Amino acid sequence: MAIARALLYGRWLHAHEEDSEEEMVFRPADSGLPPSRGRRGLELNPDGSGADIRPGADDRPETATARWRVEDDDWLVVEGGQGDGARRAMRIVAADGKSIVVRKPGRE
Repeated sequence: MAIARALLYGRWLHAHEEDSEEEMVFRPADSGLPPSRGRRGLELNPDGSGADIRPGADDRPETATARWRVEDDDWLVVEGGQGDGARRAMRIVAADGKSIVVRKPGRE
């Protein structure tokens, strides 16, 4: 399943309330997610630049520069970022501009 890159552009936050056993859900940062003790996320820009978003020590978001790309039509690969963010690959299940759904690590 080929994913249209334009559906991935934007700032996305992990909507852990919507996760299933197999999948993780990301929603646009401005989608009105309920308060949480910090949310991880991604910023994906059209030029392949972006950011890894993580909760800081005081739960406010901290960002670190990252690069991203889509491989093999449905793998979102993010390189750079913070902490263990050297390289992450997530298999995209669905993307429609209102959410990005990926397989949880180990469930690809």
